[in-house]
Amino acid sequence: MQIKKAGPGVYQDGGGLSLKKTAESGKWIYRYSIAGRRRDMGLGTLSEVSLSEARQQRDKWQVVLQSGKDPISERDRLLAEELADMDRQDPTLQEVANTVFEARKAGLRGDGERGRWFSPIQLYVLPDLGARRISEIHQKDIQKTLSKIWRTKPPTAEKAIQRLGIIFKQARLMGLDVDPFTVEAAKHMLGEVRHKTKPIAATPWQEIPDLYPKLAGLGSSRLALRFLILTSVRGMGVRGARFDEIDGDLWTVPAERIKGREGRVDDFRVPLSAEAMKVVEEAREARRSDFLFPSYRDGSITDVAIAKVLNELGEPGRPHGFRTSFRTWVQDTEAASYDVAETALGHILGNKVERSYARSDLLDQRRILMQKWADFVTGTEAKVIPIRGAK
Repeated sequence: MQIKKAGPGVYQDGGGLSLKKTAESGKWIYRYSIAGRRRDMGLGTLSEVSLSEARQQRDKWQVVLQSGKDPISERDRLLAEELADMDRQDPTLQEVANTVFEARKAGLRGDGERGRWFSPIQLYVLPDLGARRISEIHQKDIQKTLSKIWRTKPPTAEKAIQRLGIIFKQARLMGLDVDPFTVEAAKHMLGEVRHKTKPIAATPWQEIPDLYPKLAGLGSSRLALRFLILTSVRGMGVRGARFDEIDGDLWTVPAERIKGREGRVDDFRVPLSAEAMKVVEEAREARRSDFLFPSYRDGSITDVAIAKVLNELGEPGRPHGFRTSFRTWVQDTEAASYDVAETALGHILGNKVERSYARSDLLDQRRILMQKWADFVTGTEAKVIPIRGAK
């Protein structure tokens, strides 16, 4: 019960076992040292592994460590043996899918839970085909299974067949008697789907100065919306904002709340305008937890609570759409260069080689830009819409 009620943080259980908990999930970690090197071994997520089970795993790997072996290396060896054993069998699709997902977890955010990588497979493929031997699955079977959602839920169906293709390719690499083209053939049988992605509703940037004063007043939802507009940070980053992440007029959003693949994103520094700092001070005066925008029950505020404010005001634009409002304002007013604007949104620029040389996060230039944006939002600057080419 203490674990369930505990807020975000790292909780030690002793013997190297700790729980790293965020507002949305938790992860068990076994920390140990071998040959003078410290290592962290993931033992699973809080939703899947209980405290008792985590302790049992910790005890198991401590015995391995005391025998002079590296627990992580030993686990990898055992997993390799299991995969080798699977190679000699004809596993079910469910078994192969689970194995592939486990192998990919390390590269997915929140062990794959946040982005729900496995969800389309689990919901729409495994109920029909999970118990079938993977070598026996024909393209007609896949076509029949996904035809139920192919035209009614195109984005989900596309994810399902794309990830099923990954599973079949991995199965082939494991030496199983499968042909990855089976999935591609099923896709051709399903036919083309003309699906036009509907963009998230965004408030026109010209209307932001009229909307912003309507968000005045205390309350986590209103404060969070004002902060979201002023910083142009994604909702997940704003909702989980904590006071200890702010140093002066600089807010550092930790990588765990930044969109992207595990290990490929870093902490993101956000310069705070004078108006954004006012929001921080208002939140500090009403402080009742470590979160800037706490929920009335426990943890941080939800996206539903934030959207509710806009609904009550009759505003069709959505919270995430304010990022579009900001980006369009920059483009239309030529308030900053492309690189500065994209960096302000946390977008990754250039390829891997280019990024290895251009390592600056353009903080000083972004500080000027975000102050300009805040001045516009609050009506501090004259509301004049420039005409390109005019002098």
